[in-house]
Amino acid sequence: MKSKRLTHLVLGTVAVAAAIVGRGGARAQEANLKTIKVGGGSFTTSITQSNGLFAKYGLQIQIPRSASGGSDEVRKWLASGELDLADYGVDNAIAMVENAGVDVILVAATDYTPTELVAQPEIKSLADLRGKIVLVDAPNTQNALALKKILSTAGLNAGTDYQMKEAGGTSARIAAMLKQKEFAATMSSGQTAVQARQDGLVSLATTANIFGPTLRWGVFTRRQWAKDNSDVLIRYLAAHIEAQRWLLNPANKDQVIDRVMRQRKMSRELATGIYEMDVGPNGLARDAAIDVQRFSNVLKFRAEVEGSWGGKAPAPDRYYDASYYDKALAIVNANAAK
Repeated sequence: MKSKRLTHLVLGTVAVAAAIVGRGGARAQEANLKTIKVGGGSFTTSITQSNGLFAKYGLQIQIPRSASGGSDEVRKWLASGELDLADYGVDNAIAMVENAGVDVILVAATDYTPTELVAQPEIKSLADLRGKIVLVDAPNTQNALALKKILSTAGLNAGTDYQMKEAGGTSARIAAMLKQKEFAATMSSGQTAVQARQDGLVSLATTANIFGPTLRWGVFTRRQWAKDNSDVLIRYLAAHIEAQRWLLNPANKDQVIDRVMRQRKMSRELATGIYEMDVGPNGLARDAAIDVQRFSNVLKFRAEVEGSWGGKAPAPDRYYDASYYDKALAIVNANAAK
């Protein structure tokens, strides 16, 4: 049974919907909320839920209890239909199309945060990773490609100069490094990278210095599911857009910092640093809009590192469809104008 293979945590509830009714959320008056199964899940996802925005648009969200499965499981579940969509690393969408033949499209952006190569404190340079084990979520994700490219600048090649080991999602990889010194490095970003540094790991390099600005996380789904469930997808994206606006509104700064502190159990100083990163030019995507140039850079470095498409990246519109986003944005703007 699918329910046994994929355990979910129901985040939205009718009780939340009832609370939103008191604040004027028309869709939350529906007796039955539409359930969407989401893979991954970002800070934006948690804010959308906790602010009652999914319920406002008549939705409730189910996500995996643990993100430790990483890219392979999110791809598998999305391809099989056990997930409806994912808020996850955008290179997974490309990999599903190119490696598995699954017709997946990117429909919105989440964040532009550069990814860092974090290492054990005794690792002082990229060259020190020679002969070491580095952790990845899967061998052909954006994180793994970035790791390969960064280490290639020091003359290190995967398989001969260092070993890549699959160890699940980012949080799981960082946890493994903190437990076992033999795991020398991994890629991390955003709140997880800040937490890793707080726990004693060190940052050796970032993707921004090598690839330029990139789109890191976004919302993607199967093209057919989007066609068959366009109204549901548009409502989901409207909630996502509203959450991004709330997060980036300076008036909500203290609330955002408080939530980061609670979620990551970190000091206000560190949480404030994360907030400043999120609201900066390489932080959260404004209005969740897809920055085509940043997405193009993702395709370019995949072509360069993996040799995909004969080394020449295709046009980015092959992998995204902004029509659902445009309709969602129109709804959000209309609601804001009331």
